[in-house]
Amino acid sequence: MPPAGRPRAFDMEAVLESAMLLFWEQGYEATSLAQLRAATGLSSASLYGAFGSKEGLFKQVVEHYMEGPGGAVEVIEDETVSPREAVAGLLHRSIDMQADSSHPTGCLVALSGTMRAPGEEHASVRATVAARRAADRVRIRACVERGIAAGELDAVVDVDGVTAMIHSFLLGLSTQLRDGVAAVTLHMAVETLLLNWRRA
Repeated sequence: MPPAGRPRAFDMEAVLESAMLLFWEQGYEATSLAQLRAATGLSSASLYGAFGSKEGLFKQVVEHYMEGPGGAVEVIEDETVSPREAVAGLLHRSIDMQADSSHPTGCLVALSGTMRAPGEEHASVRATVAARRAADRVRIRACVERGIAAGELDAVVDVDGVTAMIHSFLLGLSTQLRDGVAAVTLHMAVETLLLNWRRA
């Protein structure tokens, strides 16, 4: 925290945006402090003073991402549309966002977290992105349950199985797009997946 009455001499939103693009493109572990300094224009002292550590910066970047591009997933909670439409919106909007050429391809949450095992260095970074994915699973599951209540899905449907199908598809978009699969192909795949969203 800066001293009381002394404002920071940098634009927080601009710093988070620059750091976000770097973490998004390279991942957490591959992004160095030197690269973060160059991208944000901040010194090491300023970065540590504002965020405490590289991990602290990353956690704030994830929040910044979810308030921006990552907000595409929020449609899953839109109860003004049918559950099926909410799932369709989640997947189609996610493809459009992740394929947008104005920023790195894919999803920051799916791609940027450390792959180290729990208990090792940077475990809190892994936990940060894992918590985001867990929150998405909860929201998708609630939509599946809403689909059953609305009569769109059979009452005996495997809720966990349908949730896993949708969430796995969502997470897989990042690697597909980074491997060069066309967005139009993935949009067609969504329509194929949605054939499973019906009463038996």
